[in-house]
Order: sequence, then structure tokens, then C-alpha cells
Amino acid sequence: MATLVSRRIDWTGIVFAVLLTIAIIGPLLVVGIWAFTNVWRFPSIIPQEFGLRWWSATLARADVWSSISMSLTLASVVTLLSAIICLPAAYAFARLDFPGRDILFFSFLAGHAFPKFGLLVAIAAIFLQLNLIGTFWGVVLIQLVGTLLFMIWIPVAAFQAVDRRMEEAARDVGAGPFRVFWSITLPQAGPTIAAALLLSFVGTFYETEGAWLIGAPQVRTLPVLMISFINNQPVIQFGAVLSVLLWIPSFIALLFARRVVNSGSFARGFGG
Repeated sequence: MATLVSRRIDWTGIVFAVLLTIAIIGPLLVVGIWAFTNVWRFPSIIPQEFGLRWWSATLARADVWSSISMSLTLASVVTLLSAIICLPAAYAFARLDFPGRDILFFSFLAGHAFPKFGLLVAIAAIFLQLNLIGTFWGVVLIQLVGTLLFMIWIPVAAFQAVDRRMEEAARDVGAGPFRVFWSITLPQAGPTIAAALLLSFVGTFYETEGAWLIGAPQVRTLPVLMISFINNQPVIQFGAVLSVLLWIPSFIALLFARRVVNSGSFARGFGG
């Protein structure tokens, strides 16, 4: 006699999942629709006309291209400087034992433990005395603060996940420290470090508060320009098109980072 096992459906969980999906996807969907809408007048539920007219109008503006160039330049410089500063520090945290190591390591979270805008205002007061307000390097310095979490914690996990036995075996056969690092350590830690670099680049690319507070009006990045469009332009599509442009690098970075996270490198690095 066959036994039928009925599965209880968790309707409460399903309802919460649907509501959460709507809350997250709904605004993104509306902005995405506006970006490809030529005409959408109240009280129509759907646009009267779809098209790429506002993409052409937005991309024809000189200030859009200058802000894109500024954002790409800033993101590249900040990511490069962050790698030069943070990767040696991450290797030291992962491999060396020195006084105050744990306190110093966790201190890199301090910048994320307080309201960000209040911290930026305090830093802006210091930058004002140093004549860094409204300068390219002032924005670079303020955005470096935001990369510390990615460029310290994630590479530490990557270096801790490297198989020490392979490094020791390479040393036993006569390989020098640089050869061991290049041939053994870097290939194993490389994908996770690449994810940290990509996340830092994207995070810097669409960082808004620091770029606006420290750089405006001389340094105008794409997110800062988008805010200006949303606040000052009567045409919604300008801001919607820029929003979609900002989503693209974030989406690519998250896809890549998801592959690294699923590989288990983070769990192995933190002792999981």
C-alpha cells in the first residue's frame, strides 16, 4: 500500500518572498521601463511609445561623456592605489603574527561602523584646510576609504586559503620566495583577489556621497551627474538612462563575485 506524503506549503514564506521580490525588483523595473520609453502619460498604466530617443539625447550630451570619463579615471586610479596599499597589508595580516594584529585588522571596519555621511563631513572639514575640496586627488583619497573593506578582508581570506603544503614543497625543491609566490600563491589567490579588485572598481565607479561632498562642482562623476539630472531636469528619462548605465558594471561585477563566493574561497579563508 503506497503511502502518500503530503507536503505542507508555507504560504507565509511564499507571501513574504513575493513581497520582498516586488519591493526589490519593482523600482528597478520602473526605472528600466522609463529608460526605454519615449512617451508615458498619466493615467496610462503602460507607456504609449517605446524607443531609444532618450538614449540618443542622453549620450549626445558632452557632460555625460565627461562624467563617464571622470568616473572611469577615478575608479581606475583608486583601484590601482588601493591594490598597491592594501594587498601587501592583506598578505601580512594573513601570514604574519605581530603585536596588535587583530585590533588593527578589525579597525578597517571602523569606517563602516558609523554613519557614512557624518564621517564624510568630518573628513571634508580636514580636506578644506588642506585645499583638497573640489580636486581630483581629494576625491581619490575619500574613495580610497570605501575600498578598504574589499581590499583588506577579501584578499586576507584569499591568502589564508592558499595550500601551504604546496608552497613548502616548492621551497624544498629550491624555489625562491618570489618564484613560490608567483607560481603557487598567486594562482590560488588570484581569482578571489580579482573579485576584490572588480568590486572595488565598481564600488568606486558608482560611489556618490564622497564624490559629491568633496568633488563638486569641479569633479563631476556619473552618479553625481545622475542626481543633478533627477533633481533639475523635467525629463525623467535622462536620469533613468544614466541609472541603467550604472547598473551594467555592477551587474557584471556581482556575477563574477558570485562565482568566486560559490567556489568556497571565502569560507576556507576565514576558517569555514
